[in-house]
Amino acid sequence: MSGDPIALPAAAARRFPPVAELATVSLALVIIGGILMASYAPRRPPLGVPVMIAAVSAVLLVASGYLLIRLRAFAWDRFFLVARWALVAYVISAGMIAFAFVHDHIRGAPLAVVLVLLVIYALDVPLIIAVTVARYSPPE
Repeated sequence: MSGDPIALPAAAARRFPPVAELATVSLALVIIGGILMASYAPRRPPLGVPVMIAAVSAVLLVASGYLLIRLRAFAWDRFFLVARWALVAYVISAGMIAFAFVHDHIRGAPLAVVLVLLVIYALDVPLIIAVTVARYSPPE
């Protein structure tokens, strides 16, 4: 028994693109950008770094989406089931965070940057959760 290799399910054994990994890096950048923006509230923050963070995060999110849509043998039904409910939860969460920024009188360009970061956040987390679940589910 100690010398026997561990048998992996077919879904775990096949090569899978780094969809969740890219989305996780995107999420980490969003969190860093959100902390930067929140640290200045209610003062007006410098926007250069947060805008750059949002742009890189958005590119990573789009890249992970592109890699995902290229998959053929994938449990798309399970992906959409999980993604739909996770999206509902994270849109509510992002809305509550946005409300906190609006309540702190954040206006104009800083609010726009925060909203972009929150949209990416609300898409990243459901994508990570749904891909992780569907990756280990048998394809349709």
